[in-house]
Amino acid sequence: MALQKFLVVFVIIFVLFSCVNALSSNYYDQTCPDAESTIRQVIKKAMSNDKTVPAALLRMHFHDCFVRGCDGSVLLNSTKSNQAEKDGPPNISLHSFYVIDVAKKQIENMCPGVVSCADILALAARDVVTLSGGPYWAVPKGRKDGRISMASETRQLPGPNFNISQLQQSFSQRGLSLDDLVALSGGHTLGFSHCSSFRNRIENFDSKNDVDPTLDASFAANLKKICPVKNTTKNAGATMDTTTFLFDNAYYKLVLQKKGLFSSDSNLLTNSRTKTLVSNFANSQHEFFKAFADSMIKMSSITGSGQEIRRDCRFVN
Repeated sequence: MALQKFLVVFVIIFVLFSCVNALSSNYYDQTCPDAESTIRQVIKKAMSNDKTVPAALLRMHFHDCFVRGCDGSVLLNSTKSNQAEKDGPPNISLHSFYVIDVAKKQIENMCPGVVSCADILALAARDVVTLSGGPYWAVPKGRKDGRISMASETRQLPGPNFNISQLQQSFSQRGLSLDDLVALSGGHTLGFSHCSSFRNRIENFDSKNDVDPTLDASFAANLKKICPVKNTTKNAGATMDTTTFLFDNAYYKLVLQKKGLFSSDSNLLTNSRTKTLVSNFANSQHEFFKAFADSMIKMSSITGSGQEIRRDCRFVN
């Protein structure tokens, strides 16, 4: 009898804890009803001043969720005693943190101590996609901000040279499927990459080939011109697809044409399931948009061990 009572109490506590920590699309409806519209206006203004903001914030959200869950840990600054995620090798090129700072400041003035930095980043990622011509989705909210951020943990991020097995493992460890992998790879429709992320494909590829044979020859030749062996151009690189600032399905069409920039892009064609999805998304932007929105909701719901609502997104309370 005592055991039964204990189990009942345990279940009640577990359910209450789950409810408290559950994400909800209407989480701030009562406590900060203007949060989403405020963030959206900040994003609009930032995009009008800098066309690279959408790609930056979308990538920032990915990198946040793939390390410790979506807890805003990527936003924390390094300290004298700790190098934070944003200073880890894969994150050195992340930028536009100021946009999150501006949104946070405005929201703190309206609703102090209510909206987490992790939620602001998740909403910003949705808004940059929608405002770039992509889909809209209701973002689940209620994340808490984490207090731990370590550069060493950025090694967990999937790299541009990953093969399909490595990509599948990286995503499955976070509860994401092969379908999610292909849909979320479509985020590469926005943005730009430095030569260092794809140089391995156009120079000394392997013992038999200087250039990756899975690359379209004319595309590879063009990349070689952009990124010569003795490159002296600062920030040299290439756009991720032909419609750099438009969120569309052009990325998948290029992957099918063997013009995917990263090895990880081309490797989506090495698995029958992922290849089929690449083809489906190349043929139907509507299908891609629906899949991307669903996978973003799934990815952004990877909860971390967040414990607080930061007052300043760059520092723990």
